[in-house]
Amino acid sequence: MNTKFNEIIASNNLVLVDFYADWCGPCKMMSPILQEVKSNLKDHIKIIKVNVDQHQDLAQHFMVRGVPTLMLFKQGKMLWRQSGVLQTNDLLNIIATHLN
Repeated sequence: MNTKFNEIIASNNLVLVDFYADWCGPCKMMSPILQEVKSNLKDHIKIIKVNVDQHQDLAQHFMVRGVPTLMLFKQGKMLWRQSGVLQTNDLLNIIATHLN
């Protein structure tokens, strides 16, 4: 598996991973939502995007069957995952439950 990815999700901060594909319409809808989440939470969260076509190993490892699939990690542990588009407030609420 991808060493850089493992280093990122091992962080003490929350890491939101967006598994997406360039051809996916709903994935494009997630971009402004993720930007809003980042501007709300600033340094409390790191958001990374993983293209499932370019990183099939990661997509297989995490059994990503549909895109977009969002996962929240802290210290290498997956805290939450969901497929499909979420609204900004829903995503902020989910993340808030994991902020210490």
